[in-house]
Order: sequence, then C-alpha cells, then structure tokens
Amino acid sequence: MAEPATTVPAEALDGARAVLAKGGAPEALAPQVAELLGESAGEALAEDPWRLLSVPGVRPEQADGFARALLGAEATPGDERRTSALVTWVLERAALQGHTALEAAALRAALAERTVPDPEEAVQQAVADGTVLVFQEGVEEDGSVTVLLGLDRYAMAEESLADGLARLVRTGPSDVWEGGELVRAAGAHGLVVHTGGEAARAEPVELAESARAMGLRTAVAVHGENGVRRLGPDAGAVTVADLLSGAAGPGRDEDGAFALDLLVVLDAPQLDVETAAMLVESMPDGSRLVLGGDPGVLGGAGAGRVFADVLAARVCPQVASRRPDPGPIGELVSGIGVGELNQVEAPGKEVVIVPVRDAGEAVHRTVQLVADSVPRAIGVPTEQTQVITVGHGGSAGTRALNAALKQRLNPGAGRFAGFDPGDRVAYAHSLGRTVLGTVVNAGPDGLHVDCEGTRTVVPRERVESALRHGWALTAHQAAAMRWPAVVVVLPGDAAQALSRPWVYTAFGRAERHLSVVHGVDQALPRAVAEQAGAERTTRLRTLLEGLLAEPAPQPPAPGGAE
Repeated sequence: MAEPATTVPAEALDGARAVLAKGGAPEALAPQVAELLGESAGEALAEDPWRLLSVPGVRPEQADGFARALLGAEATPGDERRTSALVTWVLERAALQGHTALEAAALRAALAERTVPDPEEAVQQAVADGTVLVFQEGVEEDGSVTVLLGLDRYAMAEESLADGLARLVRTGPSDVWEGGELVRAAGAHGLVVHTGGEAARAEPVELAESARAMGLRTAVAVHGENGVRRLGPDAGAVTVADLLSGAAGPGRDEDGAFALDLLVVLDAPQLDVETAAMLVESMPDGSRLVLGGDPGVLGGAGAGRVFADVLAARVCPQVASRRPDPGPIGELVSGIGVGELNQVEAPGKEVVIVPVRDAGEAVHRTVQLVADSVPRAIGVPTEQTQVITVGHGGSAGTRALNAALKQRLNPGAGRFAGFDPGDRVAYAHSLGRTVLGTVVNAGPDGLHVDCEGTRTVVPRERVESALRHGWALTAHQAAAMRWPAVVVVLPGDAAQALSRPWVYTAFGRAERHLSVVHGVDQALPRAVAEQAGAERTTRLRTLLEGLLAEPAPQPPAPGGAE
C-alpha cells in the first residue's frame, strides 16, 4: 500500500524555496517548510527565520546561520523569535527522549547551553505567549513545589489519556468470569494491566479467545507486523496503527467508538502518550481494556511512559504472569531483568559469546556470523537473523554494520536512491514504528518494499529520511520484534550507552539463538547490575492518582468469593 501523498500548493513551495535560497538553506527543505507553515510559508519564514527549527532534523546552529543571512545584525541571541523557537525545540527534543514535560531548571539549563542571554526571561515569555504550559507537580520534603513545563500537544494528550482511563475504570463491568487470574480480573474491571515476557503473551490472547466464545466483540492489537506474525493467524491480531486508521479491526460504531467489548493491547510499553490517548478515547463506555507487556523492555519512541505510569499509579488490577520464557535465552534474560548477568548452560549453542578486541574485528565477526556461522551451525538462515547494536553512528553502529553486511549479502551500486532489489531495509513508517522489509523495485511513485508479506510504497520524497538498510538495527528500533536468531554487537565504545533495559531488550529479541559480539569487558555486567536506565519526566501517574485516589481493586477469587 502507498502512503497518502500530502498536497502542498505550488505557490507555497515556490515561496519557501525562494526564502530558503536567500538564506543559504537547502531548497530540498521547501516541502516540509510549506507543509508546516502553510500557504504563506515564504512570508512566515522571512518574518521569523527561526521557524526553520520546526523542520525535523534542523539544528539551532543551522537556524541561527539562516537567520543571520536574512536579518544580518538584527539576528541576536536574545531575539524573542529565537528564544521562543528554542523553547519549543528543546521540549520537542525532550519528547523524542520520552519526556512529556521538563522541570523548569532543566529547560533553563538547556537554553543557557544555546547562548540564550536570560533563560529565565525566555521561559517567562514562552509561558506568557502560550508557547508552553506550566504545571505544579507535588510538594517536596523541603516544602518546595516541582514546576514542570510542557507543550500543549503532550499536555492535552496526557490529560485526555488520564480522563479516558479513569472513565474505563469507573464505567467498567463487574461480571464474574470463571478462570485464571487474568480472566477473573478482566471480567470484573474495565482496565487491567498484565505483565510478563514473550511466553506470557499467550495469556491475554487466550483471554480474547474466551471472550469471543462468550459472544463479546474482541480485538487483539500489537505494535507492528512482526508481532502479528509471531502470534499467528489464529489470534486475529492487528497493529495498533491499523486499528486506529480503520484499515483493520472491528471498525467503529455510530458514535465513532470502536465496535468492541474487549480490547487487548500487547507491546503496551511501546505506546506513546498521543497514540494511547487516541486508543482510549475510542473505547466505548462499559468496555474492557487490557494493557499487556514486559515492563523490563526499553520504552517506545515518542513522549510518555504510559505502561510504566499506569503500573506505578496502581489504579487497576495488575496481573503478573508466572509463565517463564523457556530455554537458556529465557533464563539469561530473566536474570538480566533482576540485575544479574548469569552464565547459563546452552548445550544446543543457544547462547554464544564471541569476544573481540576492537570495532573493526566486531564488524568482521558480525558479518561472519550472519553470513556463515549461524546458518551453518545453528540452522537459522541469514534472512531470519537480525543484528542489534547500540546506535546508528560509530565504527560498529548500524551504518557501518549495514554497509559491511550489504557488501557481503547483497552487493550493488544502490541504483534506487542508495538501495538495490533484495536489500533488507528498515522503514520508519511513523515515530516509533519501524517496519522491516525487502526492496522489490522502484517506480515513479517511490520505492516498492515487501514488509512481512505486505507490499508498501515508500514515496520518493521520504526515501532519504525514512528508509535505512535494516540488517542491523538499534535496540530501540527492535524493541517490539523478535527473530529466530539475533547477533548483539557490543564494541568497546558502546560501554557508556549500556543499561539494564538496553541489554534486556537486545538479548530478549532472540527466539532460538543469541550471539553476543563482546568487546566491552566488565562494562556489560556493571550495566546490568547498576544502570537502571534513563527516567522519563511525565505527568500521567500523578493525573491518574488524582482522578482515582481509591486503592486499586483486586481480582475476585475463584467462584466469585471475596
């Protein structure tokens, strides 16, 4: 399927190109500028050159240079147009790291790093003109009040989500269902949280099957196509994106709500606050929502930590699965989850450690594993083996690894915008949703990619920004996916980026075989034991606690007894 094209008026494009050229900025940015600023994009950009910062990928120093080219000496560090744009840019950057708001001190410090002369005045001005909203979140032990600042889009989404979850709790059913703990909880409550690893995903799916057998309208939603494939056709799972768009799932009733009595959402840690708000807003009164996922994995891209906040607020029943992930990989990952990197018995070579001295050797051994060792010794073909590393840059990041893997597995000149038929690619379909596929061919409409059996057309104008080679991914990209074999690459310069959630996520993507290309020495066990991962500043927990102050109800005992 092709993405819908966004129509931008020719006049807006021409106006944006003219101003960009005058300021020495790439004219290729014109479509994005015109889409963001509308029909008068050229005039708006000429009046306020720092609005260029609203284009994804543009950095403050680039916007400053553009402004100086247009305004000359008038382009000063303290210009209100600049400080306002920087406030928004800092908060949007924070959202990409998961924050829905920042403490006032953190925002001021970020502005100071960007040479804003008076960060406090800049913040006050941003509040006065409505660029940001102010929230007071709790009282500290010394009597001080924590002040948070956030953009209205995330504030509105978080508040809407909290209201919607509270509505489900309050209007939920109180039926007595016979069965296990999850079944009993879902029968009696409008909102339930289920936690566990990969094997535990079967429990919410079994719940959905039981609900269907009772005649209830039921759907199972997962993060991406990889999750749909793993559950198999009998589960009838759809992606969250397709459910929201109406491309799959039960459709909506006359009021615009999902035509559902029960919705099971797996991979819930990957939900950002805006997507979660849209899901919950679509749930009808009196329906049931089960959020399932593994709290140990890395949170999704985008603002919020929805699953973690709902767990922390304790406003609904929480059912922890006792179903462990099997085998040596399951044992290894389970230990990592509690801060222990244990040696495990792997008689079938389920876990293999490959020590390396430097990044060059790490790349070489990775290619050797994917192209030869894993297919030959483990029996998993190359196309079912995924490489995971710490980042895109660096001497053993995704770019370097993908270049080496392409040269070995599918050499070519990259005649279609850097890609060849047969290339494995990672398509950033939207924020936080990476889809893996294989390039089929190219046409006038863009690059044709086979994604898990679905033909997708990546528009020409999006190929450069949204498509990468996909033999190697970051752990964040891979978080909601799994493969028969995984090669995790840990070069020496990766040590500072490691944390327990990162290692847990990366190692846990493997189903049958895990190879660890290991060059970080003791940094790996230290990260597992000591690095709990970066915290996200959010408001959802506080909002939920304020709306639902009563203690969370417990699942009814078997037979309905209290």
